[in-house]
Amino acid sequence: MHDADGLDDATMLAFARETRLSETTFVQSASADGAAYRNRIFTVAEEVPFAGHPSLGTAVAVAAGRGEQEAGYVQQTTAGLQPVDVRRGNGSWTASMLQEPPVFGDEVNPSHVMAAVGLLTGDAHRDLPPQVVSTGLPTLIAPLLDDGAIARCEPDFELIPHLLEGCGAVNLYVAWHDGAGRGHARMFTRLVEGGEDPATGSAAGPLCAYLSNRGQGDRVEIAQGVEMGRPSTLHAEMEAGRVRVGGRVVLLIEGSVSL
Repeated sequence: MHDADGLDDATMLAFARETRLSETTFVQSASADGAAYRNRIFTVAEEVPFAGHPSLGTAVAVAAGRGEQEAGYVQQTTAGLQPVDVRRGNGSWTASMLQEPPVFGDEVNPSHVMAAVGLLTGDAHRDLPPQVVSTGLPTLIAPLLDDGAIARCEPDFELIPHLLEGCGAVNLYVAWHDGAGRGHARMFTRLVEGGEDPATGSAAGPLCAYLSNRGQGDRVEIAQGVEMGRPSTLHAEMEAGRVRVGGRVVLLIEGSVSL
């Protein structure tokens, strides 16, 4: 939503719950030097300090609203300042963003993680342990041994919140990586309607940083949302110590709201 300076937190949360989208964003005037605008990001549960896809979508919405075909912005979020580049060509938009520098947290017992998603301990990758990584939003990265295990996941939404709370993460990102730049992932969290998100830029960034930190390459293309019937493709690569995440952005609907 544009021009959201006059909205209080309760109204923004109520509006996000009404949309029932993974995230709803509200564009406000920036209060930080160098920022073009402030991006407030709400799920149906609460405000989050950072998220990937709504940052890209908001930047495109800002550019479209300003009549700009190509632009570079700096958005202000609770997590910090993130440069976002947008471009319109051949009737479609692309956008990419530099996320916050990665912070690597604790490793987590793979048996506990596999139990939370209905898998066996043997489904966990033997050489890549689960670990909390943040590029703005703490995410538990849980690499799996084979691609087939992704589809076999049966998330336990009573166990997952306890698992995430215990390690200080917000999202659980189970992922398989082929070692050559391609991956397949699913994201589970209490924050979104239904508990699973079809595309999560704030998790793709930590996955890329995790793989790079462990010598598995500096670039990854991730398939997500396949099991939900809402397939997406996320591109992430390391750039000067930060992760750039990007892809295509589609404008689906425009309208106005009176509050």
